[in-house]
Amino acid sequence: MISVRTAKKNAERQKMPRALTPEGREDQIIAYAMDVAEERILNGTASDGLLIQFLKQGSSKERLEREIMAEQKKLIEAKTEAIESAKRVEELYREALKAMRTYSGTHDDDEVY
Repeated sequence: MISVRTAKKNAERQKMPRALTPEGREDQIIAYAMDVAEERILNGTASDGLLIQFLKQGSSKERLEREIMAEQKKLIEAKTEAIESAKRVEELYREALKAMRTYSGTHDDDEVY
């Protein structure tokens, strides 16, 4: 038996356009699966495996692992930005040295930097 809640969600899904990217489609499918899981939990038909999965997701260990992963992602992004910034600074130094050589009259077009 389909509940009113499920019927409303099904109607909403039919209105939503299909995602255009594989990532977007994956997100849609996950959202649909979450809706089904939620409905089964609410109406008491959820399997033990489904309940255990959500219990694990809500554990303090799992939350801590998600926080650690988020911080690691930030760290990687910061390192990437630092590398890119160092490359920009290096290029600015090269340009400054080239300009100083030009101003001092020692400019050589064949010079390798």
